Amino acid sequence: MPDVNELLNFAIQETENLNQDEVFLIRDLFKGYEWNRISRSQRLLLGTLFLNYVNTSKDSIQAIEKTSSGQQKYRIKVNNGQLYVAT
Repeated sequence: MPDVNELLNFAIQETENLNQDEVFLIRDLFKGYEWNRISRSQRLLLGTLFLNYVNTSKDSIQAIEKTSSGQQKYRIKVNNGQLYVAT
């Protein structure tokens, strides 16, 4: 099982495959069986680290509202008319 930093890097890289204005959850960035193999504690830590990354980077990912189950939703936004996702 990869450590949480590897999971974070994977999630950030996967955002490059998303379209402008697309809304997603972190779990959407992983295949279903991959997400299910991550322990609950690692998923919670991954969520915290990903939100921190979004809030501190100049990336085109924006945190939006939470779901009814408390999962943070994100959106890919456009900067100056161009989609930009830093790696």
